[in-house]
Amino acid sequence: MMDRYTFLQKVGIYIAIAAFLTFVLLPFFEMFRVSLRPLDHLMSTPFRFWSDDFSFAAYKQMWISVPLLGRYILNSIFIATSVTTLTMIVVIPAAYAYARLQFPFKAISLAVFLGVNMFTGAVLLIPLYRVLRTLGLLNTYWAMIIPGVAFLIPTGIWLLRSYLEKIPRELEEAAYVDGASRMYTLRRVVIPLAVPGLIVVATSVFIGAYAQQFLFAIAFNNQREYQPLPAGIFEFVGYQQVTWNEMMAASLTGILPVMLIFLFLQKYLIAGLTAGAVKE
Repeated sequence: MMDRYTFLQKVGIYIAIAAFLTFVLLPFFEMFRVSLRPLDHLMSTPFRFWSDDFSFAAYKQMWISVPLLGRYILNSIFIATSVTTLTMIVVIPAAYAYARLQFPFKAISLAVFLGVNMFTGAVLLIPLYRVLRTLGLLNTYWAMIIPGVAFLIPTGIWLLRSYLEKIPRELEEAAYVDGASRMYTLRRVVIPLAVPGLIVVATSVFIGAYAQQFLFAIAFNNQREYQPLPAGIFEFVGYQQVTWNEMMAASLTGILPVMLIFLFLQKYLIAGLTAGAVKE
């Protein structure tokens, strides 16, 4: 009876996983299917899930339809990388302070950080616009980098603080006994031990920066040469029609950097996400 219950339990888990993967992957599969079909065949009836007219013509034509497409993709990578770098420079010492130090309003400030994450960028567009205009940063890369850093720092602090708290304090105390300063201990002891957690946080920040570029780009930037891919995709929208196949091809091409990051850092991401899950 117990074996039967265990078998049914496993079957239920596998069905749930399959349903979840289908829900997550089906939109990407549909994007890929649309990108392979000629534009005049997309709205044909009756609907056909699979067809014999598939081709990769849209992946070639998209570079011709939007000559700056390559620049848009590079802009997205540059903006996301800049946001990630600047965010981690602030997050590492801040998360360490919250994990190890005691100071006034520590709990309150952490709650404030959590509250900041509840607001979307749309709520603060007008004050952000005025600040960036006063600083003369509109229509520059900084107009998209600075808001991204401001919105992602709280998330990074929360994630990294939880990981740093799992590192034994005895290792730092041993360094203090040997005469090491707190900053030296952070650089030479804590950060090397926290590499999996740093990779998880940096990847999360990069994905967040890559995903939120659209709103800041259309609000703070009117220069085509500075536009990231999410805003540049609008050029596939014509006056009378939308080239859906080319748009889907460009979108899939644009998410390749994120997919490559997951492929190359998969081992470290799993180690960072599962750290502390098993008691020794």
